[in-house]
Amino acid sequence: MFRNRRRARMARIVAAGAAALLAVGIAACSSSSGTTSSSSSATASSTAAAVAGGTIKEALPSGLTLNYIFPYVPLTNANEYNTEGFQYLMYRPLYMFGNNGDSVAVNYPLSPAAAPVYSPDGKTVTINLKGWKWSNGETVDAADVVFWLNMMKAEPENYYGYVPGLLPDNLTSYSATSTDTVVLHLKAAVSSIWFTYNQLAEITPMPMAWDVTSAGAKAGSGGCTTDSAADKWAKCDAVYKFLSGQAANAKTYATNPVWQVVDGPWKLSMFSTASSGPVTTLVPNKSYSGSPKAQVDALTFYAYTEDSEEYTALKTGQVDIGIIPDQDLGTLSGSQTLPSANPLSSESYNLQTAYSYSIEYFEINFNNPAIGPAFKQLYVRQAIQDSIDQLGMVKAIQRGYGYPTSGGVPSQPTNQWTPSVEDENSGAGPYAFSNANAKALLTSHGWTEQNGVMTCTDPSKCGTGVKAGTKLSFTMDYATGVTWSEQEDAVMKSDMAQSGIQLNLVPQTFDTIIGESVPCTATQPSCKWQALNFGGWNFNGPGYEPTGEPLYQTGASSNAGSYSDPQEDKLINETHTSNSLSVFQDYATYTAEQLPVIWTPNYYNVEGVNGKLANVSFNPLFTQLPEYWYFTK
Repeated sequence: MFRNRRRARMARIVAAGAAALLAVGIAACSSSSGTTSSSSSATASSTAAAVAGGTIKEALPSGLTLNYIFPYVPLTNANEYNTEGFQYLMYRPLYMFGNNGDSVAVNYPLSPAAAPVYSPDGKTVTINLKGWKWSNGETVDAADVVFWLNMMKAEPENYYGYVPGLLPDNLTSYSATSTDTVVLHLKAAVSSIWFTYNQLAEITPMPMAWDVTSAGAKAGSGGCTTDSAADKWAKCDAVYKFLSGQAANAKTYATNPVWQVVDGPWKLSMFSTASSGPVTTLVPNKSYSGSPKAQVDALTFYAYTEDSEEYTALKTGQVDIGIIPDQDLGTLSGSQTLPSANPLSSESYNLQTAYSYSIEYFEINFNNPAIGPAFKQLYVRQAIQDSIDQLGMVKAIQRGYGYPTSGGVPSQPTNQWTPSVEDENSGAGPYAFSNANAKALLTSHGWTEQNGVMTCTDPSKCGTGVKAGTKLSFTMDYATGVTWSEQEDAVMKSDMAQSGIQLNLVPQTFDTIIGESVPCTATQPSCKWQALNFGGWNFNGPGYEPTGEPLYQTGASSNAGSYSDPQEDKLINETHTSNSLSVFQDYATYTAEQLPVIWTPNYYNVEGVNGKLANVSFNPLFTQLPEYWYFTK
């Protein structure tokens, strides 16, 4: 999903029926296990004496409020705070990912289903539910999974995670073979890793109390769970209409009996649509079947319109957790990930790094009629990448609160997927900053610098479609509103000029750029854009394995630059059918080297956490698990 360059996650946007998840949003997730400075990166020691109860007060990123409770989330309400940070606390997905730390793996102990069982031929998947209970006494069972799948069949366009051709389209059939067992039959063999991480991850069991078409109706009377009814799709439509209608009335979330039926560790007790102050309170679900149980009395989210207001709330002890604005943090040096001076030390707050499982880049339009033929030459893309001083920008602009992006797989936190070629210490994996290398690549392929701009003077060397007289000059629309990001764009313009590459910058709103960011053909008026810089991509669900089908596969809806490479397509498809890590890294290495986009620096947040609040961690997937947190003396 697309990622807007801000220091807090914002709403993610998905085109209905698209082959990818589009997102605006920056992660406020973190790991407490990274390298630290002299400031503490961990909350109160878990060995300190616990104090029973208490209310955790957590600040939402400034300008953000929660606004959707129904897990079958439509495009307009899909963001990490509504899902991982709110819904998942009450309604557990079939499979949870992440932990109260920095893991980005599937977490079976926190899931209401046991690990899926795949047949030897990879075409049958058996899911066994654990028999957890809903708060109304219902069992979380196979019918609840069928309910979700039926809803996906009936209302695919209203679920932001739906991708045509994938779940449920890639199933020949599915059924509840017993109370606690669901069996899926696939049209083709799949990788168990890919299908678990990027397909089963979409499913959230729904209680029979939701299979209704009116308030107070008998559980299951809606008919969306029925296997044999000829009109079950129409019945699912009616159930969806009722549930989405209930979800549209946010003011009743805390009192509506529909949303009080939960299977997660928390349930809702207060909800407000206000833009500031306490807006949401959750209390422990005493019927929660999983472990651990919540150890505090309540969790309350606070909203703020400005980051300065949130920081004031931290400094005055009004909240226990919140993001510290960049301008209030000191510059890092060496291997530090946190500043030497803790700006909240007098308030006895600790600092924690907040990484996201993401990559940063800007798009280039391979089909633009003017510059597209040049972009299609790998050596041109290499020259552009060689002209980007990622390490320099991290040091000078981000003041150390960042790291290079060097390929299509996140490098932070350390994970099994990242190939060795993505060496962030080099500045950009296989393409370290070097104006000399960039110039050498261009001049050896028929380009000559004229009036400061490289110009194709020998088209026999410049490459297919590159005409004599073509100037290596292109325009990049960039998202405004984030000062450090705008500063990086200016630095890239200056550094590229040293290689004879002319970068013309045009400021645009993020929404404008996302509107441009669609694949096009050279003859379409919409193909006038040449480069777009909006941020990047988060791999935090519903797809958790960082495969390339949404971004780099030929014809993918979020492949805005229309990159197309048969070898890339082949390697992507192999990750869908093979569990081999070497197969995945073949794809990841090729992507890093081929530059389907131009890699740019990534970054992370720093969170302030009350020193009396123990065991707090911010997962890179934004999996929030406050049931692990507790106060100490």
